[in-house]
Amino acid sequence: MDANDDGHVDPTHRESFVDPIHVGTDQQQYNGGAEKPQLPRLSMQQQFNGGAEKPRPRPLSIETLPELDQIPTLMSPRANTMNPFRRVHKPLEYDDYFTGPRDTQKHSKWPLFLQMHGSILPKMILPLFGVGAWTTMLTFINFKVTNLGIHNILLTVLGFVVGMGLSFRSSTAYERYSEGRRYWANLLLACQTLGRVYWVHAKEREGELGKKDVLAKLTVLNLLVAFSVSLKHRLRFEPYTCYDDISHLVAHLDTFAQRATEEEPDKTLKALQGPGFFKSVGEYIGVSFAASNPRKLIKKSSRPLGNLPLEILSYLATYTDELIANGQLPVPMQQTLAYNNMAILNDVLVGTDRVLSTPLPIAYAIAIAQITWVYILLLPFQLLPTLNWITIPATIAAAYIILGLLMIGREIENPFGRDVNDLPLESYCAQIAEDMDIIACRKKRTTNADWIENIENKPLWPLSNSGWQVWMNRGEDIIREAVSQKLESNFETRKELDKLQSEMSLMDKVRRMSKATGCNV
Repeated sequence: MDANDDGHVDPTHRESFVDPIHVGTDQQQYNGGAEKPQLPRLSMQQQFNGGAEKPRPRPLSIETLPELDQIPTLMSPRANTMNPFRRVHKPLEYDDYFTGPRDTQKHSKWPLFLQMHGSILPKMILPLFGVGAWTTMLTFINFKVTNLGIHNILLTVLGFVVGMGLSFRSSTAYERYSEGRRYWANLLLACQTLGRVYWVHAKEREGELGKKDVLAKLTVLNLLVAFSVSLKHRLRFEPYTCYDDISHLVAHLDTFAQRATEEEPDKTLKALQGPGFFKSVGEYIGVSFAASNPRKLIKKSSRPLGNLPLEILSYLATYTDELIANGQLPVPMQQTLAYNNMAILNDVLVGTDRVLSTPLPIAYAIAIAQITWVYILLLPFQLLPTLNWITIPATIAAAYIILGLLMIGREIENPFGRDVNDLPLESYCAQIAEDMDIIACRKKRTTNADWIENIENKPLWPLSNSGWQVWMNRGEDIIREAVSQKLESNFETRKELDKLQSEMSLMDKVRRMSKATGCNV
């Protein structure tokens, strides 16, 4: 990178600059410093040799890092690093109708019954095609070969059983979905509270120690984000740390997942690679034979993978202990608040694992699926005597209704996956990361006079538009009397507004009636 005589960096040469702190792999140097969502510690030779070469140690250490004044700009890494938590809004692609989670930030103007994104219909293409072929064959045999019609008493008997089974399936699935969302809401609350405790309540020491305290606080706020992201990957059976949204958050931690990522490059590369074309298409349209075992990476690992969220929680606990030992968190209530919210994080970890590993008992799932399909396959026999050729579209419509309820229950049973209607865990993690940035963007206030004594502060609004300085020049008795009148004044104002609104509504009615009758009022 070129610099002028005064030390100013020419911005036109930004693309040629590689931050010396982040240079550690041949992959980054090969890409001109731009990071790819690949293994952060694997060289080019390791990636092309399938991981045969052992990982090399990082060439930089604390002792060999350059001085800060030798780095052209501290913001230079941001020019080449993509923010993994940014919210990308793009037009819908064809595969967005099959995979998810659905982007809840998007708004559709289509009527709800015409919307396809989020509908279960794309995964019902093959089942409905099969039902249509089955019904067409039976109808053709009925009119060309022999009569296949039977009495429709089975519609009443089996319909009640199928309805009960589908109701049970849907209620249990939505209960798990709702419970999963509740746990992530608790996670958001705990992260916000811990972020406030660490950034606002924890004291910063003087001098050089104060600078270390600020960096330590930022590191701990990143650990709160890392906890949520690692929990997302754990719930999706992604045990390694090679993903772009977690690799740089935990690269400095000594964890089992980090060691496994470094020592099993071939398996981590497979984790970054998606399924093939035909396998993806099979998964999209719900072909069970194309679905992969979600625990495949965990089962094939030759190294212990640990529990990354739990290990991050241990780092948070040791940092909290150090704050208390150094006297930086002296208030007992604040200490209790920190430990209680760490317990909430642990409860979220255990609770989400319970939701994930306790699905509907397999006997219930098999029985409900079998009863539903038996009912649908027998339905044409009962409709043929009455509907004749209309049996084909009528059976397809009935199958769409019945199979739709069955498949919705199956899809939301695991709310942490990548189906269209699963919980948007990426959005939740992005919200936590944004909240931590919001907390840390302002320095802790040592005094509150700047906003309390501000000229724009109107303590008794809407009773009075007078500012803080005006009320400071009045006596305390006058202030308290005004406060006591505030409630009565607001009550009377609301009554007057309601009366005025009623009068205006009455006048509008009279005006419309006079216009309709042609009379002048």
